[in-house]
Amino acid sequence: MPIDILYFAWVREAIGQGGERVDPPADVTTVAGLIDWLAARGGGYAVAFENRDRLRAAVDQAFVPLDTPIAGAREVAIFPPVTGG
Repeated sequence: MPIDILYFAWVREAIGQGGERVDPPADVTTVAGLIDWLAARGGGYAVAFENRDRLRAAVDQAFVPLDTPIAGAREVAIFPPVTGG
C-alpha cells in the first residue's frame, strides 16, 4: 500500500524534495526499515539517512520511535530532532 513520505529541514535539503509517495516492499515493516529501504536508493537519501541518531519520525502525525510498525500508515514524516529556544 502506498505511503506518503514527508521530509523536513536538512533531510528535505539532502533528498531534494519535500515529499513523495512510495510503495515499499512487504518486508519493510517499521519506520527504521523504511529509512533503510530509502537509504539504499543512494545519493541524497544515503546522505540524509546515514545517521539514525539524527532522525525523528511521525506516523500519521503522531511522534513515534523508529521501531514503530508502518502497517496501515498513510503518512510518515522524517525530520531532525526539534529544538526550542
